[in-house]
Amino acid sequence: MKSNKKKTISDSNLLLLITVVIFFVMYAGAVLFLKGGFLRPQAFLNILNTNAALIILACGMSLVMITGGIDISLGGQMALISMCCAVYLDYMGGNIAVSILIALAIGLAFGAVIGFLVAYLDIQPFIVSLAGMFFARGMTTIVHTAPFNVANEKFTALKATRIIVPGLGTVNRKGIYVDAYIEIGVIVALIVVVLMFILLKWTKLGRAFYAVGGNKQSALMLGINVKRTKFLAHLICGLLAGIGGYVLFLNRGSGAVTNGNGMEMDAIASSIIGGTLLTGGVGNIIGTLFGVLSLCTIQNIVSSAGLGEAWWTGITIAAMLCLFLVIQSIVMARRKKG
Repeated sequence: MKSNKKKTISDSNLLLLITVVIFFVMYAGAVLFLKGGFLRPQAFLNILNTNAALIILACGMSLVMITGGIDISLGGQMALISMCCAVYLDYMGGNIAVSILIALAIGLAFGAVIGFLVAYLDIQPFIVSLAGMFFARGMTTIVHTAPFNVANEKFTALKATRIIVPGLGTVNRKGIYVDAYIEIGVIVALIVVVLMFILLKWTKLGRAFYAVGGNKQSALMLGINVKRTKFLAHLICGLLAGIGGYVLFLNRGSGAVTNGNGMEMDAIASSIIGGTLLTGGVGNIIGTLFGVLSLCTIQNIVSSAGLGEAWWTGITIAAMLCLFLVIQSIVMARRKKG
């Protein structure tokens, strides 16, 4: 007999669909009404170039949020990573390979400590990561106070590397064809998105993350080691903070105490816009990618519309967050009825 049950879209896929549709509508509206730079493919690629580090950071934030946690220390970690790498390369005559290892080590150290305190000592993740944020910012100042640009020749050559995207170039006003390009950080960010998608979609550990965030007691009954799962979520998030910190450092080419300011909040906002529930158990890395793109596109739209004051961007982002929080509430109500 044929089943009369209708197939319903999952909460995660529904939120992803809404995010993707809103992004394309938003970008299409910008192209139609604002025109200008939005018509050039390089304008879209520049969103990726500028925000590659945020994409990586938001992936780590989404992972922690899926398990029901949060980490607001990530921006501070990025500042510390960029400053340590800058000092090592410029003042100690270091090489790029070791500077990358330094970035990863710092990220993993923060992830391990925060993960241990949250998972095994059952301390609230907000409080632990708040302490981590203050510690990272303070350590950044101790390492070096004044901002400076890195002059290491190999690093500057790596920073200046561009990857040409064939077929997307444009002809400028002088009639010269200009190639479209992306930076190395974009490739790293896209690889991270793919790997995180595979982890969450097709691995046992990925399913454990969702189970722990959805219902901790049910996860225990299924034989999942909840403490270990939470610890691994923060550890992977720390690793991604290390990678993202170096990508940010590569993009800006400088060490500064202000590096990464507010990026943890942008990562949280991007995750929410991308469909990750604050309560845990629901989220999609592809949605997080589109969340970052949506957040950065709305910032560009506000700027292009002549509303350059910082408060207009803040108001617009607040409106977007409210919209997506309302959408998430509707989805949660739908889940309870189901």
